[in-house]
Amino acid sequence: MKRREFAIGLAAAPLLTRPAWAAEPVEGKEFTRLAQPVPVAVPGKIEVLEFFGYWCPHCNTLEPVLQAWVKKLPPDVNFRRSPVAWQPSHEPYQKLFFALEAMGFGQEMHAKVFDAVHRQGLRLDNEAGMAAFATANGVDKAKLADTMKGFTVSSKVRMANQLWAAYHLDGVPSIAVNGRFVTGPDKAGGDERALLVVEALMRKSA
Repeated sequence: MKRREFAIGLAAAPLLTRPAWAAEPVEGKEFTRLAQPVPVAVPGKIEVLEFFGYWCPHCNTLEPVLQAWVKKLPPDVNFRRSPVAWQPSHEPYQKLFFALEAMGFGQEMHAKVFDAVHRQGLRLDNEAGMAAFATANGVDKAKLADTMKGFTVSSKVRMANQLWAAYHLDGVPSIAVNGRFVTGPDKAGGDERALLVVEALMRKSA
């Protein structure tokens, strides 16, 4: 799919129903433009990058809305996630995300981690909590613990920290588009409005 075809297709058939009164997003209010663009992971595709934390209640609220939206994305869009840690207690959640991804459970377990933290009240910032989560979801707890301590996960955590610093983030959930724009529910005024802003920024990037 060529960029021009993508732009026309998204304009003709938005992923979300756009109310007739909905205005185009306002720069500086509903989204920010980076002074220094960040390289995207897959050149030639429009990147949509969600910054989140499993510990974040607002990320948990956004997740089902975002998950449904992501399923409708055209193949010319590369969607990915990057976990954020503002403080040491958040770091195990970063490592869990990358460890599950490395073990091949990334997509399968993503919503289950949110459920464990925000519905079941499970603490995943300690070994006992991690072991309980692994056992309840059919994951080898010893392998999970080893993977979380491994070099691959440590390297990905370091790169994730560099990434959110490059985007000058001050909160999550945040959604970056094509290495140039950043928005989120807090900026845009709600989860669905944030995704409408993302769609507008995708058109701007096409």
